Amino acid sequence: MGFEDRRMSLSIAEPAAAAALPPQHPVGLSIVVPVYRGAATVGKLVEALTALAPAGGLEVVLVNDGSPDNSGDVCRALAATATIPLTYIEHARNFGEHNAVMTGLRHARGAYVITMDDDLQNPPEEVLKLYDHARLGGWDVVYTRYAEKKHEGWRNLGSRFANAVADQLLDKPKGLYLCSFRCMSALVVAEIAKYRGPYPYVDGLIMQVTQRIDSIEVKHLARAEGRSNYTMKRLVMLWMNLATNFSILPLRLAIFAGIAMGLLGLIGAVMVVVEAMVTGTPSGWASSMTTTLLISGVQFLILGVLGEYVGRAFLSANGKPQGVVRQVIPAREREDARQ
Repeated sequence: MGFEDRRMSLSIAEPAAAAALPPQHPVGLSIVVPVYRGAATVGKLVEALTALAPAGGLEVVLVNDGSPDNSGDVCRALAATATIPLTYIEHARNFGEHNAVMTGLRHARGAYVITMDDDLQNPPEEVLKLYDHARLGGWDVVYTRYAEKKHEGWRNLGSRFANAVADQLLDKPKGLYLCSFRCMSALVVAEIAKYRGPYPYVDGLIMQVTQRIDSIEVKHLARAEGRSNYTMKRLVMLWMNLATNFSILPLRLAIFAGIAMGLLGLIGAVMVVVEAMVTGTPSGWASSMTTTLLISGVQFLILGVLGEYVGRAFLSANGKPQGVVRQVIPAREREDARQ
């Protein structure tokens, strides 16, 4: 069954009563924002979010992921002056976007949680559209997709490659575009927040929890300030988290590579025997070196894949932290202080 077919069948199966908010959550919507080099934009984002009026109320969770600029000072000022519940969390160092999102999810109290970046490329007014689609449709997760992305060309290419890899490695609906601007139900948030490994990949965790997933099209704007914090190194690390944390396909590919090399070696041996029988003198140094280098390259590739799995298992077993929180300014304390 394709992604569109699943959407139709689930839409029919979900009654309108799914729009009701779970009573155990103090707010309808939490918005988790990982902050890194966002001093110039996070204030504008919070201001725009403050103007929203989602069903059940709104709270914002800002996670400063060891930003080297004065994002921390800006966020602390926002925590003191914001007119909506705003929780500020500060990591002791930079752990990565997905690690920051995981920290934010553990502090979110909403019946639904939206994650979004701090760069204003996702218009805040699209938040209500995303929230209502998830709430009224009874979806566990709703992703966003863009008619036109305003990232640099290499970043768009990297995103397409990551999604193509995810199609092969994750149990995700075909055609679903993975994006950091997403809405999740409290059920999904509670389940993925249990993961404590040092290399989280939020989308991989989501796919392990639910398949009740949909997507909607939203606007995507050009970056308001500065440049993207994603470098090629960060994208490669993200692909590694995807490949080695949520799939054993690379190990299976290593097996197939070994089988292929064995077959090539067998074919080469037959060719050498035939050549020796025909000419009396089989080819020498050049063919031997080519074969040796080819086989050695594949062997080192396989060892590298195995080493990556073993290394990550070693670091996880030794308690490498997913994130270390230096400071938390909870929204509840600020509200109590005003009373």
